[in-house]
Amino acid sequence: MTSTQRGRENPTEQRTDGRRRRRGRPTRPPRDWDREEDQLPPTDPDVPSVNISELDAMLREPLIDVANDFEVENADGLPRQELIYRILQKQALKNGSIFSGGILNVVDDGFGFLRGERLRPGPNDVYVSQSQVRRFGLRSGDYVSGQVRQPKDSEKYYGLRKVETVNGIDPEAAKRRPEFDSLTAVFPNEMLRLFGSGTANTQKEGTFVIEEELSQRMVDLVSPIGRGQRGLIVSPPKAGKTLLLKSIAHGITNNYPDVHLMILLIGERPEEVTDMKRSVTGEVIASTFDDPAEDHTRVTEAALERAKRLVEGGTDVVILMDSITRLTRAYNTAMPTSGRTLSGGVDPIALYPSKRFFGAARNIEEGGSLTIIATCLIETGSRMDDVIFEEFKGTGNMELRLVRKLAEKRMYPAIDVVGSSTRRDDLLYEEEELQQVWLMRRMAAWIEGDGGSMAEIMINQLPKTSSNEEFLASMKSMAQAQVQD
Repeated sequence: MTSTQRGRENPTEQRTDGRRRRRGRPTRPPRDWDREEDQLPPTDPDVPSVNISELDAMLREPLIDVANDFEVENADGLPRQELIYRILQKQALKNGSIFSGGILNVVDDGFGFLRGERLRPGPNDVYVSQSQVRRFGLRSGDYVSGQVRQPKDSEKYYGLRKVETVNGIDPEAAKRRPEFDSLTAVFPNEMLRLFGSGTANTQKEGTFVIEEELSQRMVDLVSPIGRGQRGLIVSPPKAGKTLLLKSIAHGITNNYPDVHLMILLIGERPEEVTDMKRSVTGEVIASTFDDPAEDHTRVTEAALERAKRLVEGGTDVVILMDSITRLTRAYNTAMPTSGRTLSGGVDPIALYPSKRFFGAARNIEEGGSLTIIATCLIETGSRMDDVIFEEFKGTGNMELRLVRKLAEKRMYPAIDVVGSSTRRDDLLYEEEELQQVWLMRRMAAWIEGDGGSMAEIMINQLPKTSSNEEFLASMKSMAQAQVQD
């Protein structure tokens, strides 16, 4: 009998060498981590579960307490990452469950990693396989949580074994969400009032609260913010833009708990990042000035993808960014040169990623919105900063200008009342309020035309009234008195 005949009588014998298979039978795909969901090992119910992301967010002292509970030897002398590894090792030996959650970052090859709250690569990242990404329709920016397993001998990262939730909902339901770019963008038509019944600030008293309330009230009157606004805060150095951003953040969190607030700090000083984290109730994402330009761009893109995923689920998201000037500088450094250079040394291709970030702000007709309020630096003495401002001028639908003259007088907020405005503000105000605001703006143009300062008048008069409605009524009475005279 020939070898061919023997092969036909026993076709399965030829499959053992991996070179031939029975004709018409599909090749079995390789086993992947997501296919092990139905074969998860049984866990001991008496052993408490451990969450990697929670351990990673702990301070050192609470982490040592957890390590002592798991009887980790020499816990006080171990480095932080080694401490977390020993806790997870003890948990696995006790046959307990290990969970983790994080923001998904999908790479070009199709697989991904769950990042921590800093949105940067770290030793506790969790690997998500390509088949899991395809099966559940996962996208960069999704918050994915589930059961994980420890890395094997040849592996570097923990592996996600079972997807429990995607953005807080069932993974099967998350597959049916729309794509961000397919949603319909419309003009902002619902105002985010910064000053109102919920803005009472009990953290500090005195000048801080007065300046914060003034900032909130002046923004509401001069350059209102709507859901889905794309706004620029144009500011020279030391004009109070950081305090203004903080006031806007407090107004949003106090009045609109349903809004997801993100503070994106690019190229800022470390102490300002710490101050923002302690004073603002929101998600603070930062890359300080001593970080590489690649970190600035990576963190920004990760934050934008996170915001898009929330908007796809119908959430209203607000990103307060400081600053888009430094972001563009980072892209100018990190991206490969195109061989063309604008005035000031700006490469034209470095402007596109920043514009893509800023242009993502929109009000969604189907539900949800993405609001981006970004600061833009002027009068820094750098020609590059001037070119960046010129490129972004007119791309937004709201502009709030700060002036150095008022800041030098220590008068805050140093807002240019005449130069600041919001497009289609008629969609944000009620009809009666709109007429009063337009009257105030006509008075502001008349006052500043005669050499006065409307901002100084507002800073002096607003504290004498309890609400913007009362202030607008007083301005109307003042205008009527001027007409009679």
